[in-house]
Amino acid sequence: MAGVPVKHHSKSKVGRRRSQLALKRKIIIACPFCKSPAMPHRACVQCGRTVKFTK
Repeated sequence: MAGVPVKHHSKSKVGRRRSQLALKRKIIIACPFCKSPAMPHRACVQCGRTVKFTK
């Protein structure tokens, strides 16, 4: 049998906990070698080279 919660969780407490579950936006930049879209600090899908992120 499952455990029973001892205390009630308020709406604000639950909301603050769930605020961390939101999806984060992915950063996609152009590969400097082949100009295809790629994620920073990962290998490019098209050319296989590592894409470095610079601001």
